[in-house]
This record gives sequence, structure tokens and C-alpha cells, in this order.
Amino acid sequence: MANENLAGRTIAGYRLLERVGEGGTAEVYRAEHGARGACAFKVLRQRLRGDPIVVKRFLREAGYGSRVVHPGVVRTYDFGEADGLYYLALEWAKGESLADFLHREGPLTPVDAVPLVRQLAEALAAAHSAGIIHRDLKPENIMYDPQTRTVKLLDFGIARDAEQPPEERLTRTGFFVGTLQYVAPEALSGELVDGRADIYSLAKITYYMLTGKNPHQGRSPRELFQQLLNGKAVPLSEALEAAKFPPVLEAAVMKGLARHPADRQPTVTAFADELEAAVAQSRDAKSRGWLGTLKNIVGKRDSE
Repeated sequence: MANENLAGRTIAGYRLLERVGEGGTAEVYRAEHGARGACAFKVLRQRLRGDPIVVKRFLREAGYGSRVVHPGVVRTYDFGEADGLYYLALEWAKGESLADFLHREGPLTPVDAVPLVRQLAEALAAAHSAGIIHRDLKPENIMYDPQTRTVKLLDFGIARDAEQPPEERLTRTGFFVGTLQYVAPEALSGELVDGRADIYSLAKITYYMLTGKNPHQGRSPRELFQQLLNGKAVPLSEALEAAKFPPVLEAAVMKGLARHPADRQPTVTAFADELEAAVAQSRDAKSRGWLGTLKNIVGKRDSE
């Protein structure tokens, strides 16, 4: 069945201008609304509209996203059913995916990467405060605006409510939701998943921003799965031959990547705090070194 193109139609007050993307369950349009201006408009794929489970998940994403109001989270405007279509209207975020930006520009310095981590941590903290665990953090789900150097979190498609009863939150080993490269080990082993799973994913994103690599390098999904469950992450200092990172920065990142949730930072903001402290400490050390060199030069001149 050929994909339908809804460009040109007006649905629930949103005029669809052009199709700009598509995923496994939905197509995305750039749309215009009289009061809200430019919007992103997601429509559940035609072949999935008769599946009640898929419809429930799609609307659940909309409901979860609408509960999180924060400048670092793409705002959910509206969702529901209209003209036989299930839709989700979102804020139009400027820029590109962080994945595309990093692929083009390469690794970032700690001074450039850590402010982005702070923004993401604050956005996640807002989600956690609203009782929402994202569970699918990855560069592809983050919008980055190079002009303002700001990031926005999107896609709550597999998020879950932290208030769900434990029996509804358990998964079986080998069955998980998320992206394997960024998913927390406890999600693979059938343990309860809480906000510390998002800390792990944020730490992996941080590692990737700094190195352009992932700390687990399985050659196949099966091998990667086993590494995540039983292997050790490659230390940050060993990821790149040409780059050396301050030990305090490496310690903070690797702590976020701890296999056991209890060994990670307690919150996403605490993770960002440790990274910022590491960068500040590194700057102070460089400044002291520069001042020491300057004093030596001045002292030698005075003695001549």
C-alpha cells in the first residue's frame, strides 16, 4: 500500500504544508496553525489505525508529553482523533537532530558538551518530576539549534509512568524497549526501571558527544546485548588516542555508566553537577598553571 500524502489538508485546525519525515508508526508534517504558528504534526500510519494497541501507545505518547512543560522539552499542543486520523501536534523545534550535527561536526570539547548535558538534565528532571521516565534517550531524539546552542528533548513514544504498579513495569530478560546502544542494562535484565535508567542513557550520550564513539562496541546486536549485561564500558580516556580527558570528568561520566543503578549519580541533575564541577576544576588547574608560568617568567626578568 502506497503511503498517503496528507499535505494540503487541514486537520483539527492544522494546515499540513509538507511531509518532512516518517517513522515506524507515524508520519510527520510541517504544519501551520492560526494561533500557534509553525507546528510539527504527527499522524499515525494508515495501516496501523485499526490496531487498538498501537493507537493506545500513540495517544499515550501524546499524553505523557503533554504532562511535561519545560523549555528543554518540545511542547505538546494537541492530540486526539479527527477525520478518522490519530494525530499529535507539537512545537516546531528549530535546528536538526543532535545525531546529524555530531555526525557532521565530530566530537565536542567538554566546554561545549557539558552545557548541553545540563540542558538535557534539566529537561529530564522536569519529566521525572511529572512522573515520566523517558527510556529512549539518544541523539536522534534530541533537537539541536547550532545558532543558540540549545537542545530540546522529544519523542515520549516509549516513556512510562513512574507511578505504574510494579507488576506492570516488569519486563522479561531479552525483551526491552528503547535503542540497544543507549538502553540501560537493567532494562535488559528485567529489573524495575526508574529515573536512573535515563541517567545511564544521558551518560552514554555524553560519552558519544565527547568521543564520537560508544563505550560498548559489540560487532552484532547479540554481542552488544551481552556486553551491556556483563561487559565493562571502555574508559573515556581510552576512547581516543589523541584526546585526554581530566580524570574527574572521566570519573563522572563512567559513574553515570555504572551497570548497577545504585552506583550511578542519584539524579540527572547530580550527573550534570559533577560534569560541571569537573570542567570548572580543569579550568582552574589550567589557570593556575598559566599563572605559575607567568610568575616564573616575570621572576626571571626581575632577577636579570
